[in-house]
Amino acid sequence: MTLFSDTSHLFVRSLKKLFRNPILLFFSLFQPIIFLLLFTQLFSKFADLPGFLQLTGATSYLAFAASGIVLQNGFSSAFQSGTAMVDDLKSGFLNKMLATPVSRPAILLGRIFSDVFRVIAQSSIILGLAFVLGASADTGIPGYLLMLVIIAFFGIAWSGISLALGLKTKNSEAVFGIAAFLTFPLLFMSTALVPPSFLPGWMGQVSQFNPISITVDGLRTIMLPGFNIGKVLTAFGVIGGIGIVTMGATLYLFRKVVS
Repeated sequence: MTLFSDTSHLFVRSLKKLFRNPILLFFSLFQPIIFLLLFTQLFSKFADLPGFLQLTGATSYLAFAASGIVLQNGFSSAFQSGTAMVDDLKSGFLNKMLATPVSRPAILLGRIFSDVFRVIAQSSIILGLAFVLGASADTGIPGYLLMLVIIAFFGIAWSGISLALGLKTKNSEAVFGIAAFLTFPLLFMSTALVPPSFLPGWMGQVSQFNPISITVDGLRTIMLPGFNIGKVLTAFGVIGGIGIVTMGATLYLFRKVVS
């Protein structure tokens, strides 16, 4: 019961800290919303290209890109995990926690669960806005719930990168810079924003093994007509593999810090 109780208290503490600094929420939501409102309008003519419907199953570029944009929110929010960990290290909060009988795993779990809550809340806002603009999940409410589960697990796996960097470097700028350097090339070499046939040859080859493409394909099969459970299971498998690596690194570095 101590683990559960300590985790819940630290979860609430993380949320309170976040709500006291709403600018972080604003900026993590700002880019995906701009992409949803403006980027999809800028490239709306993609849907008029011959074969777009046959290639994507989407009747509009908004319907096609919504899955990629909501996933973008997932990893941009995950960047904040490492910076929050650095703040706890620099402020001395983590050292104070280690001087108490608090469960050590709860320190990390409270942070991770608060990140999951934030990703789900923000993703719900983006999906709701997409619905208002005319892009809705073909699978209905169960589909939306499944999408949120995928995005939440993706956020956990991706936050492991940020947390590990925060524990290793103890520098917020380094966390954000390295995480962005690793992530954004993957985004633009994926099918998050364009169909695979629209990519240059070498990018198309890379996108087949890109975890962002695989996860987006899992989301997109829920969003668009023609649900394919295989793509969803493949997305979970890839996310699970990433999570084992990233959270394993985080646990290793966290043990070094607390010891």
